[in-house]
Amino acid sequence: MIATKPIDLRANLKTYLDNAFNGEPVIVSRKNNQNVVILSEREYNDLMKTKRNAEYLAKLQRGICALNTGKGIEHDE
Repeated sequence: MIATKPIDLRANLKTYLDNAFNGEPVIVSRKNNQNVVILSEREYNDLMKTKRNAEYLAKLQRGICALNTGKGIEHDE
């Protein structure tokens, strides 16, 4: 992971974007600890997929718990 300041980012934008595209996230330090991270689109999509999968698995787990405690509803086909 690479860290930089906004002034350096502006001066070397192509280099930092190339680094992010090649799998090296870039942290841009800002005042009041309001930092941002630059990621490639591929890495961003992977993170979002992981998040959606975790949310889906949690939903399934809640359903299993409901069934195990007798709160499920049985449906006929």
